[in-house]
Amino acid sequence: MSGVNGVNWGEGDKGEGVRQRHIAHLHLHTALTEVQYGDIIELMSGITPHVQAVPPSSDAVQLDLTSALRYFDLSPYDMVQTAMMRLKALYGIDSSAGLAGNRMLAGMAADASAPGDTTWVPAGEAVDWLWPRPVTALPGVGRGTAELLGRYGLHTIGQIVDLPAGTLQRLLGAVPARLLAERARGHDPRPVVPAEPAAQLVADQVLVRDCLDPAEQHRVVLGLADQIGRRLRGEGRVAGRLTLTVRYADRSSTTRTRALPEPSGHSPALAAAGLGLLAGLGLQRARVRAFTIRADGLLPAGDAYRQLSLDPGDTRARAAEAAADRARRRFGPGAVRPAALAGPNPPVAIRYV
Repeated sequence: MSGVNGVNWGEGDKGEGVRQRHIAHLHLHTALTEVQYGDIIELMSGITPHVQAVPPSSDAVQLDLTSALRYFDLSPYDMVQTAMMRLKALYGIDSSAGLAGNRMLAGMAADASAPGDTTWVPAGEAVDWLWPRPVTALPGVGRGTAELLGRYGLHTIGQIVDLPAGTLQRLLGAVPARLLAERARGHDPRPVVPAEPAAQLVADQVLVRDCLDPAEQHRVVLGLADQIGRRLRGEGRVAGRLTLTVRYADRSSTTRTRALPEPSGHSPALAAAGLGLLAGLGLQRARVRAFTIRADGLLPAGDAYRQLSLDPGDTRARAAEAAADRARRRFGPGAVRPAALAGPNPPVAIRYV
């Protein structure tokens, strides 16, 4: 069904001596509803109890196979193939996988895998595997950091490893430099856990076809922010932070986060934050496959502060929003919609993670 990309596997990974962690990251090459994704999580739980959803999108899942290897008496690679075959046989889902000693490396290895393939990065080969890769492949390295490093001739992960710690600190600051150096050496202590510690509200939309039109991208983000706002107000909650993730046609993604000026469930405030994050990405002619907005830092609306405003337009806007919410509860979600979102309802999935 699939092959191993780029690395060998042998006796050093049989689990003798100190038991190494074996983390699998599976990319699911299909758009899933919330219910379907829940079924996938349940299916993977039949292989190992240590299964984690990969927010903010639902196109991947991570498994800690360490304790399952002895039970099934299989190699780590064969365990991954078992998971991929179950996905294909029971749900018709094609997947690609990364297998490594921690979550970060497994995710990076999955990104390097073609559909149907598995890339295994054994523990002893992690540094060599990372060495020639671009620094932008490391999670958390955005455009600004990459451009700063590039001005000093630092383009690959190996160059970061070779750089003296003091030099990197002068470029980035102490904490970012330490985190980048740890990741460049393949270190990631995070465990695979069944759920994230804090509740987050997520809305995402997978597009029917790749989108290059900035106006349409603007409309999708506006719609997602509006959906998040409706759900927050319906549950009497507000959010303190918004995260936008854009997934591209090549399965790569970009994520940006912004703290709101004040905790809010007001759709225009959420839309302003989401559109500000979108503008900051400078997508231009990027081929976009999907958008996800995550709201976290959730609080009961009664526990949050609200900055007083001297603008009467703000008061009128909030009154109109409350009236629109009442109309939707009585006549359905499509009864009132922002003019910018006129047209067929977009296929938005919204969930707690």
